[in-house]
Amino acid sequence: MRHFSYLSEPETARLFHLAPQELTLDSDAGLLATALGATLYCPATRPDLVKDVRKQAARGALSMVICLEDSIADADVPAAETNVVGALAELHTAGIRGSGDPEDLMLFVRVRTPEQLLSLAERSGNSLDVLTGFVIPKFENTTGAARRFLDALHTVNDTRWAADPGARPLRIMPILESPLMIHAETRTSTLTGIFEVLEANRPDILAVRIGATDMSSAYGLRRSRDLTIYDVKVVSAVIGDIVNMLGRPDGFVISGPVWEHYSSGERLLRPMLRSSPFADADELGLRQRLLTANLDGLIREIELDQANGLLGKTVIHPSHVPLVHAMSVISHEEYLDALHISGASGGGAAASPYRNKMNEMKPHQAWAASTLVRAAAFGVAAPDITYVDLLEASMN
Repeated sequence: MRHFSYLSEPETARLFHLAPQELTLDSDAGLLATALGATLYCPATRPDLVKDVRKQAARGALSMVICLEDSIADADVPAAETNVVGALAELHTAGIRGSGDPEDLMLFVRVRTPEQLLSLAERSGNSLDVLTGFVIPKFENTTGAARRFLDALHTVNDTRWAADPGARPLRIMPILESPLMIHAETRTSTLTGIFEVLEANRPDILAVRIGATDMSSAYGLRRSRDLTIYDVKVVSAVIGDIVNMLGRPDGFVISGPVWEHYSSGERLLRPMLRSSPFADADELGLRQRLLTANLDGLIREIELDQANGLLGKTVIHPSHVPLVHAMSVISHEEYLDALHISGASGGGAAASPYRNKMNEMKPHQAWAASTLVRAAAFGVAAPDITYVDLLEASMN
């Protein structure tokens, strides 16, 4: 699997200085976590899950979650579980693209309880080979919920290894959205407990996800399409604390929160997309399409996610996937800066290769290392290529 694999070879050569790397489910866990990109959620009640998964994989999604939790009604859970088991069996037999290869994207199931995880695993058997792992809701260790989910995962992996010593271990992506973690009076202790259990089980953790909808709900709020999550101060404060505790250089990859809007509507505030980059690329029509669909807010939020140390994003509509991926490509300037800084552990400062900033070797080491991992996952844009060019190629 590879980001932007749907582009032709000439188009890839035009857009990229370095193309994204080919990945497998056995690739380095840190690289896989970085490469998650736009993780597209799909309700488990969809009538043809296999068709949905294959369609989005062909369109460029590299990670998907089949959701058995908040996206479906309680009364629909038994039928949804059966639907998931059947879909996994079909995908395991024929492959995600129908060619027998199960490694065309990272596929997860979002479960409600540890008991549901164990039940699904038992019913699915060898079909679990098609999964990368499970997404765990409302993850926290104060009540022991995190421990119970991890115990269930270990039971599943032990059963798989007993049947096949070469079986690939399944991992989890916990979602931080519990009220204990959100409310100020219990946040620090809850985040400390979460970090301790994640650190003790690091090989089991692929990435950490943020549940912004539940965070907003804890305060009776819902942001409009005119605002980013960082404009909602009580929620952005929680995100800041999560990154502070879990997102340090030796911590975990943390994914950006969901953008829940996908259709146009009445606009209250001014657009958040400058026109000049689109005019320079002769793509004013693209800018208008983005504004009409109110996707300028999503683009702004992706920028702020990255500025705050978050990688990738939870999305609920296929139109969001190319935006997240185009905005994740490393610019040629960033790449040269990262190479300039990386490995220069002796310190010092020097003008950047583009001669427009100062690179300080010691303070920017962690940034350079993470930038080079992102470059491997998403590629490096050619010198004359902007995000507008990548958006245009991704959305056609």
